[in-house]
Amino acid sequence: MIREDEGYFFGLGAFETIAVEYGKPVWADRHLRRLAEALTFLGIDRTGGEINDALEAALEDPRLQQGRYALKLTISEQNILTAIRPNPYDRQTVESGFVTAFSSVRRNETSPLVFRKTLNYGDCILEKRRAAALGVDEPVFLNTRGEITEGAVSNVFFVRNGSIVTPPVSCGLLPGIAREVLMERCEIREEILRPEDAAICEEMFLTNSLMGVMPVRRLGSHTFAGTETGMRLASEFRELNSGVFRASSGGSAEAPSVDAR
Repeated sequence: MIREDEGYFFGLGAFETIAVEYGKPVWADRHLRRLAEALTFLGIDRTGGEINDALEAALEDPRLQQGRYALKLTISEQNILTAIRPNPYDRQTVESGFVTAFSSVRRNETSPLVFRKTLNYGDCILEKRRAAALGVDEPVFLNTRGEITEGAVSNVFFVRNGSIVTPPVSCGLLPGIAREVLMERCEIREEILRPEDAAICEEMFLTNSLMGVMPVRRLGSHTFAGTETGMRLASEFRELNSGVFRASSGGSAEAPSVDAR
């Protein structure tokens, strides 16, 4: 039973969605670290032991041993909740690629809540639903200055002149776990980007903990020339999640190398 608290009334709580691959949580330590930081920011006093116990109990669910799932861990002042659902992203989805479009809703880069995964998630959910009704897989937000920030449930990357670029966190976005992992393994430049910049890029792809890397075919009216980098990184992320990741060696401008540290 959910207890009434400031999480219930005002959205003062945090959550993490952890991919579980055949019983194995992916990047759980990173998720728990980010969750702890958000709880500290919100002034919610929860011990690591409480949260770990809840996670371990949820991982005992026999369904998780049979496939690819998402485990959601939600924390507020008086509640620790877990929920399980199938991972909606499969290889066929990756091969098809996403269609994206700019949202008319702006990210508020001055709000500290933008940079944390809190229960203040209404803009993302409502825009995701509105986009789906229009046949769009993922809406992409601009901030109040007209700069590209992130997707509703993803971080955004572009390939321009063979190099990978992504908006800096200061533009007003959640620093995702998959984004963090990718930036540790690839040569990626953070750069302020506007819609006109995206229109001259060769590729675009998205990341989050469930999809890994998702190639994008189209952003609004602009169709990208290819999806080669996104497809390659998607394949490498699948191997990473299954524990058999191997580094790409050498590399080139067209295929930035990945360093498995």
